[in-house]
Amino acid sequence: MNFWKYWFFAFMGVSVVIFVILYSGQLSKPKSHRDSSIERDLGIHACKDALDEKSTFLWEKTLTSPVGSVPCKDYLIQNRYITRPLSKEEAEFPLAYVMVIHKDFNTFERLFRAIYMPQNVYCVHVDEKATIHFKKSVWQLLSCFKNAFLASKMEPVVYAGISRLQADLNCLQDLLASEVPWKYSINTCGQDFPLKTNREIIQHLKGFKGKNITPGVLPPDHAVKRTRYVYRECLGRGGSFMKNTGILKTSPPHQLTIYFGTAYVALTREFVKFVFQDRRAIDLLQWSKDTYSPDEHFWVTLNRIPGVPGSMPNASWAGDLRAVKWFDMKDKHGGCHGHYVHDICIYGNGDLKWLINSSSLFANKFELTAYPLTVECLELRLRERTLNQSEIAIQPSWYF
Repeated sequence: MNFWKYWFFAFMGVSVVIFVILYSGQLSKPKSHRDSSIERDLGIHACKDALDEKSTFLWEKTLTSPVGSVPCKDYLIQNRYITRPLSKEEAEFPLAYVMVIHKDFNTFERLFRAIYMPQNVYCVHVDEKATIHFKKSVWQLLSCFKNAFLASKMEPVVYAGISRLQADLNCLQDLLASEVPWKYSINTCGQDFPLKTNREIIQHLKGFKGKNITPGVLPPDHAVKRTRYVYRECLGRGGSFMKNTGILKTSPPHQLTIYFGTAYVALTREFVKFVFQDRRAIDLLQWSKDTYSPDEHFWVTLNRIPGVPGSMPNASWAGDLRAVKWFDMKDKHGGCHGHYVHDICIYGNGDLKWLINSSSLFANKFELTAYPLTVECLELRLRERTLNQSEIAIQPSWYF
């Protein structure tokens, strides 16, 4: 009897020891890794419900550590920034980003993390009219990165005015001085979000074989007046706006044909040099200073000139970089699953299928405060695709 008692207690003792070892092993795993797994599972569940248009709990996941609350090294690790190129193709094809922003720091921060790669370079232009708190937050974020910086000159940006185009130009001039040998520049705004991974963006750009991507056509009827009359930027306490003076403009310089297109473009490095050095580009910029929304004709017009670096004289809307959903009065929901501003839809959860199936590289507009799940689901999908495309072993300490 004593023999069996001995073996029983010995068995129980060994079992307890094994349990303690296994349990301690689980506790020894970094908490952030265990939390990440839980968060990922919760995110996938919420996103599947959103895609199926089911009611779901409000998903309000935010970045783990707010910028400025911890040292930069901890901020990068805890918020899972990528700190190494993930493939040879990406390392050999760095991109330059122009980011023009004025509000919603949290939304901008999520955009920045989503497009950040250590081999790229980023210039951020903050509207001179932005709040001091917003400017400080942006500065704190960028101070953690050697390859990201504030534009050397800030403009008080007026929507549809020359100041908006000048903000892009200020950053492009700074990017030309960067030591990063970037291949293409891409401009974004603070309410953009990528629909493709960095590698997919590169492969899309390579498909144009060194050509600029400036989608556009001859001006439709509604856009003709934008360059026919003189407009003025108006800044005041009540806000900023463009005023049509009713004065007819002179003809474009160098007998250029004015085209109409998107303000969001992908430009080769040689074309950007041309913009600052060629007399035609310099004179077109001067002529455009009193037009309405000059960024919607400046790039596309220059890119149609034969012989210009990367030009596409016969281009059309092919290669559109931005997915934008316009408000549609015929739709009972107005075409928007979220809400709309200036006839453009703010993406809600019901837009996820549409966004995922889009061929565009980016989409605009998002509001993290209004529809956090929409951004979370796109980011989760982007992370999974990036992980699957990586050519190197992923270390949790420096990736996601």
